[in-house]
Amino acid sequence: QVQLVESGGGLVQAGGSLRLSCAASGRTFTRYIMAWFRQAPGKEREFVAAISLSGAYTDYTDSTKGRFTISRDNAKNTVALQMNSLKPEDTAVYYCAADSAAWGSRSQTQYDYWGQGTQVTVSS
Repeated sequence: QVQLVESGGGLVQAGGSLRLSCAASGRTFTRYIMAWFRQAPGKEREFVAAISLSGAYTDYTDSTKGRFTISRDNAKNTVALQMNSLKPEDTAVYYCAADSAAWGSRSQTQYDYWGQGTQVTVSS
């Protein structure tokens, strides 16, 4: 079992920044690919970004590439999502997720463990 707890959400104006953090506990953190997903009201949960076991590889959805940065600290068992140049369409509940399978999947069904989510609201 892996327990994931997100923090750092909030209300920000368009063009602003937020940094989300996810703390992991339980099994060995370095065994898991980590990712962020988000779900806006009335929409399906979608992939945002992922980071490989060592942090050497990252993957972003096109809508966040260049604005968001995912990082991990394996010594502290944390993964972060730095979000810059935020837009109202970034408003969603953001979820941290962990995957013990192979690198490359953007499907939420691939991910084994999930946090409870943190709300991000971007006002125009």
